[in-house]
Amino acid sequence: MSKYTIDATNKKLGRVASEAAVHLIGKDKAAFVRNKVSGGVVEIVNASKADISEKKLLQKKYDRYSGYPGGLRSPSMQNVIDKKGYEEIFTLAVYGMIPSNKLRAKIMKNLTVKE
Repeated sequence: MSKYTIDATNKKLGRVASEAAVHLIGKDKAAFVRNKVSGGVVEIVNASKADISEKKLLQKKYDRYSGYPGGLRSPSMQNVIDKKGYEEIFTLAVYGMIPSNKLRAKIMKNLTVKE
């Protein structure tokens, strides 16, 4: 497995996340196989220095549902950053770009985010 380091300084959240997703899935390799984890290990550094606009910090919502009636919570990006840090934002962005199959959890274990 190869190791990739992505510096998020002055880069947009989505650009960094899509680059990480490509390396995690293994689409950048000639030996790409759809039914195996053929990607590498990805480390995103300087996550807190990423270029995130003020509008996105206030308007982007992250829905989660407890399973109970009235249990839908929609904190803004700023609230999620305050509680869990930038690591959670990047992890959720990459998670949404990985195919939703049985390999998703195994692929996500190869991602590390540092602030």
